[in-house]
Formats: sequence, C-alpha cells, structure tokens
Amino acid sequence: MASLRYAAIRGMFELLWASRAAAIARSLSSARGVIFTLHRVLPEDPADFSPNAILQVKPDFLEYAIKRVRALGFDIVSLDEAVERIKSDYHPKRFCVFTFDDAYSDNLRYALPILRRQQCPFTLYVPTALVDGVGEVWWQALKDIITAQEALAVEENGETDYVPTASLAEKQAAYDLLYAKMRAASEPDRVALIRDLAGKYNFDLQAHTRALIMSWPELRAFATEPLCTIGAHTVHHYELAKLPADQVRSEMDQSRKVLEAQFGKRPAHLSYPIGSRIAAGPSEYQIANDLGFTTGVTTIPGGLYKKSTNALLSLPRVSLNGLFQARRYVDVLAAPALFSLLGR
Repeated sequence: MASLRYAAIRGMFELLWASRAAAIARSLSSARGVIFTLHRVLPEDPADFSPNAILQVKPDFLEYAIKRVRALGFDIVSLDEAVERIKSDYHPKRFCVFTFDDAYSDNLRYALPILRRQQCPFTLYVPTALVDGVGEVWWQALKDIITAQEALAVEENGETDYVPTASLAEKQAAYDLLYAKMRAASEPDRVALIRDLAGKYNFDLQAHTRALIMSWPELRAFATEPLCTIGAHTVHHYELAKLPADQVRSEMDQSRKVLEAQFGKRPAHLSYPIGSRIAAGPSEYQIANDLGFTTGVTTIPGGLYKKSTNALLSLPRVSLNGLFQARRYVDVLAAPALFSLLGR
C-alpha cells in the first residue's frame, strides 16, 4: 500500500515538474518562504529492507538542493532571520531554511562539510536523552531487530504471537504492523514493547542509540559553528500529544535547559517530535508559547506567509524525502504553495 502511495506521489511530482506547474505556482504565490526538513545524510543506497529510507538523503542531493534553491531565487537564512522576514511588512526576496532533526552522527560526517562549503545556515534540533544514550531511536531499532530475525515473538494481553520475518515482504509487513502498534500505544507501553523485543533478541538499545546519535563532544562542533542554530527537540523524543500537559511542559523545558547547560545558550526554537497533527496540536503549541519559544516547527507540509506571524509556534515544513531524490523534484519542493494546499 505504501509503495503505491509513493508511486502516486512520484507521478504527481513528474507532472508538476514537466508541466511547469511548480514554476508557475512559485511565481504567482504569496508564499514568502519554506522550511525544509531533513534527518539523515548518508552516501550509500538503502538496503532492500529499509522502512526508514524516507529519512535519509545522499550528500550530493543535499548539496544540489542548496545550490538549486539559490538558483531559483531563494535566500537561505537562519530561523531568526526567517522570523524577521515573516513579520516584515515588505520583503520581496523569497527565503528558505534548512533544518535537521534528531542529531544523527552522519550529520557531522557528511552534512556539516557540505553546509560549510556552501555557507548554508541551518538549524539542528537535538533530543537530549538520545544524546545521553538513555533514550531509544525506536523506529530504527525496530527495523534492525526485524532485519536480524526470521520470526518475532510479540507479547500482547499475556499471550505470545509469532510474527514471521524471513522474507523481505514478511519483514515489511511485520514492521508496518509493529510500527502502527507502537504509534497507537501510550508512550510507556511503546517503550515497554521495544525494550521487550530488544531483551528477547539481545539487542543493546543504548549502544544502538550511541552509534546513531552524536555525543555531546561531537555536538560541540555544531554549537560553535556560526552557520548553525541549535534547537530543542524535547528530552526523550516522545509523541507529545500522548502525554499529560505537565510532562509535555517538562519535555520541552528540560531539553532547552540541558542544551543551555551544555553550550551556554538557551534555544529559542523547538521541533515537535514526529510533528504531525496527531503528534502535536494546539495544546502543545500553547505550552511552547507559554514557555517562551520563538518558533515551533511541525512536519505538516506548507509554506510561510505573512499570516504565519500569528502561527510561529506551529510552522509547517517541506520534507526533503529520501524516496524523492531526483534532482528535478527540487523545483517542486521549492514551490511551497503546492504543499500548503496539501497541508490543508
């Protein structure tokens, strides 16, 4: 089902590019800018079983995207500059912001050299517990556990259910099933489920997180980089809408306090984990506002407009998606009005 959906999206991208609809939308739209979402930057092709391939782009695609948006007439700016341009009564030059979620180690090895070479301002959103190595990158851990097994024993309501994972199709079906189960569960139940699976199959969750996510010393290269804005991404990367309000507040506030203690500057910008309408909504936006964050970014697709002045704690973003790395697609991704229609 997902493969059919992605094929349909690729077909739509091809049509929008070939018909020049993206270029027309860009020229006629009142959108002032766009925020791009990225996660991982890796040079190798994803394995055959890679349900999280949407989260990774190749270094050459990142570099091309930076060059291409500039060629299309966009300034690449920091989030602080973006806020000023959103609020401005008149600013004719379109702009974009590059943002990276989760502080993956590959951002240091592969993304940072490109960002420096291209003098591209960017924001890195950091989930502090993952940097400490005490949280779980559960969506990747689930994939890696399934990869290594030919069947999984899953506990539910006191009974054990065996899920086959021998073939590629079985692995994908198992991932889809368990991912949906985890997304539907409360955060304590989701944590218990991934830890139970890890325990059954001798999978070291802490070592896994430390291998994927930067350490504090590694992050210092970003904190001292003039091009980089460090943003908060909560403590544990929990889906905030599942939590009571006091815990939401703590997740947001503690993450920025930890980052301030580490780097001497309190982050003004926040990224909501997962970032969909289901994962964070008006209640979470209000808590971020009450805590004094300047912006909060979602993963709801869309562009930035003058009216975004009144919604700085629920800003949309456009994903530079690993499944859509054809260079011509950058012209579509840089037409934020199209994604504003999609976001509605």
